Amino acid sequence: MALRNTILLAVLSTVLVLSCASETTEAANPPGGKSRGAALFSTHCTLCHGKDGKLGLNNAKDLSVSTLTKEEMIALVTNGKGVMAAYKNVLTKAEIEAVVEHVRTLQAAE
Repeated sequence: MALRNTILLAVLSTVLVLSCASETTEAANPPGGKSRGAALFSTHCTLCHGKDGKLGLNNAKDLSVSTLTKEEMIALVTNGKGVMAAYKNVLTKAEIEAVVEHVRTLQAAE
């Protein structure tokens, strides 16, 4: 019985590792030609900010007219503010920077 439990645990651990690896690959190379930052923005930000950054749900700011510097945006996404959640435990530093780069393209689209 102990051997059976050990084998089951080993199989489940392998499946877990493989599934995490595929998620990382998908985040780094999102389908559909989207940039990494655009894909992350779509997943984590569009509910409140909208695809174009202008939605303003839950009192979210219009990102297309933001005057924040890149560093200020990174700090805001990392630490959150008000009702906006902090993403420091959700996204890596590189992912946060990719999201900010995407947000800055929304400003240029004006």
